[in-house]
Amino acid sequence: MLYCKPKISFNTQVLTMKKQTLKIMLLAAVVSLGFFSCKRSSSNNTSRATGWRIDGKDGGFAANTKYKDQETAPGLVFVEGGTFTMGKTQDDPMHDWNNTPNQQHVQSFYMDETEVTNLMYTEYLYWTKTVFPPEDPSYRNIYTGVLPDTLVWRDRLGFNETMTTNYLRHPGYAEYPVVGVNWIQAVQFCQWRTDRVNEAVLEREGYIAKGVKTDSIDSGSTFSTEAYLTRPSETYGGKIDEYKGRIAEKSNRKSKKESDDDAADGEDAEDSNVYAKRTSGIILPEYRLPTEAEWEYAAKGLDGLREYNNVRGRKKYPWKGEFTRSGNRKRRGDQLANFKQGKGDYGGIAGWSDDGADITARVKSYPPNDFGLYDMAGNVAEWVADVYRPIVDDEASDFNYYRGNVYMKNKINSEGTVEIVQADSIKYDTLANGRIMARNLPGQLAQVPVDENETYLRTNFDKSDNRNYRDGDVASSRYYDLFSEDDDEAELSKKRMYNAPKHEVGSDSTGMIRQYDKSEERTTLIDDNVRVYKGGSWKDRAYWIDPAQRRAFPEYMATSYIGFRCAMSRVGSKAQNNKRPRK
Repeated sequence: MLYCKPKISFNTQVLTMKKQTLKIMLLAAVVSLGFFSCKRSSSNNTSRATGWRIDGKDGGFAANTKYKDQETAPGLVFVEGGTFTMGKTQDDPMHDWNNTPNQQHVQSFYMDETEVTNLMYTEYLYWTKTVFPPEDPSYRNIYTGVLPDTLVWRDRLGFNETMTTNYLRHPGYAEYPVVGVNWIQAVQFCQWRTDRVNEAVLEREGYIAKGVKTDSIDSGSTFSTEAYLTRPSETYGGKIDEYKGRIAEKSNRKSKKESDDDAADGEDAEDSNVYAKRTSGIILPEYRLPTEAEWEYAAKGLDGLREYNNVRGRKKYPWKGEFTRSGNRKRRGDQLANFKQGKGDYGGIAGWSDDGADITARVKSYPPNDFGLYDMAGNVAEWVADVYRPIVDDEASDFNYYRGNVYMKNKINSEGTVEIVQADSIKYDTLANGRIMARNLPGQLAQVPVDENETYLRTNFDKSDNRNYRDGDVASSRYYDLFSEDDDEAELSKKRMYNAPKHEVGSDSTGMIRQYDKSEERTTLIDDNVRVYKGGSWKDRAYWIDPAQRRAFPEYMATSYIGFRCAMSRVGSKAQNNKRPRK
């Protein structure tokens, strides 16, 4: 027994050691296999179409395989899209048939947290005046065209001259919403903002050198996002090589290591690497005016009333409840928006104001709605992108509804390349009220309407201008004999559902000539240049601060109670938090 014990113990120890070694080897193999499999499966650099490597060091197809999510641009907040009831959902004592309920769906988008302020707009004025000095006769109409109309404050029986001289520029009003801006000016501000924001993004990412956007710009070397994406070498008036940032420096250092032949062969590849493209994922979509559907959806702030796929209850205002005063214990009795309380009551009794303002109020003076948006009721009404018609044609569209599409394309010059606007090719428009505004600016791409090359055999659109589609054009008029053989083109043009006045503006050696249309045959004020504005203002009663309300005003006119805010489309996923549907 004493002899056998060591033998059994020795064999057992050996067997145990072998088992442990085998386990360690198996574990190492499993871990290695798992690591290899995970690394292989998680790689985004191999094409699932061809098996080729993407973004390889040896060249070939390049794509941004590390893209995560759209960056939230300056001033914006995210609004997750969805389905909602557009139009009046509460009692309508006026029985106004132009906002009857209809169900719409909007995609996710971004919207300005507040209305565009005087400070934001004067930055635009400063840039315009610096780049296109009005003392130069070639650019005088550019600067005067973007100036707000400060005379909107005047009243025949009111003393408001202080606002005409101070409201836009005095620092006391810096964070107040800008007014006196017509619809066209608001659209041009959005275009300018797009270019300035993307210029800053390119500087941050190293595609252009630091300081270029402020130090080296004049009227002949401006930056345009679309021009940069289409013809980057012509950006900044063709001076882009002087303004390239660290991305270009890295590319140049790399090219010096190559042979002369390889460098010559790779010139195009190098150029493609030093310019950002849409595929780079850093260029932001354009700032723009929100559509009417987007604005109303965002204003209602239904986020706090959602339960699964339903909305619990109906909201009359951007906040919860049926009243304009707060029920919160700390703010009980306070007005939740800046609007006219009653006849002669714009702000309440001195010392105990109902809403804290008599004209406009500083932005963020009132609590935000569920999306985090301020002043979606009251303060100033806001321009939206849509052309006005009394009905929202949900039979034609219930997805991203918008009336006002005018499809354009890039103009091709005699050399077969896209044409970039130069100082001597600026186009100006004379508006119906005689105001002259630049249609395009140097550095931007020249645009022309789409033609039959784009519309041939298409079913989704067949012309450039779709503002009066299904409503107001000849095809939708009320005349049963519309296509009678006896009618010529001149007669057909008279048979229109919307027969608005047509004022004419011209000029001669004596100056501007304005001719008013005094015809008694006109039937309406509606035409393709009348735009929707939403939300009540400091001059409006509570009836108008319901987000469902809609009114219209000519796009070339401005008031003391209409402002605007910008929006931006979202690209990619619908939600920011990658949520999954419940199963």
